[in-house]
Amino acid sequence: MESNFSTAELEAYLDEALPPERMASIEAALRDKPELTKSLTSIVGRLDAGVHSLGAVWRKHRLSCPSREQLGSYLLKILDTEQSGYIKFHLEVVGCRYCNASLSDLHEMHAAEEAEKSESRRAKYFQSSAGYLSKDD
Repeated sequence: MESNFSTAELEAYLDEALPPERMASIEAALRDKPELTKSLTSIVGRLDAGVHSLGAVWRKHRLSCPSREQLGSYLLKILDTEQSGYIKFHLEVVGCRYCNASLSDLHEMHAAEEAEKSESRRAKYFQSSAGYLSKDD
């Protein structure tokens, strides 16, 4: 179990901005390493005093995160290669939990809309062919 975590990682841990595996490794280390708890306490005190690093501000305001509109365009595969590559990196390598949750929500909404359109088309086809069905069959 790793016990050497950077200050940036610990700040991200406090913001719940790390991938789940990394969060779990810090939580496991916290159980066995009292010095890690002291480090976290020190970071919380510094943040409460208003001392913020550039990285902390960047993470807190999620400045590297794509917009929901960009995530929707990524889902529909209508972005250029560069933008699509960045979003894929952000989702898969960085593992941004906020953006992955937003993408999952967009995916569910898209699937629901497609199901509704399909059902609507099916009803229209049935209504348009109703006059062609014989009652004698």
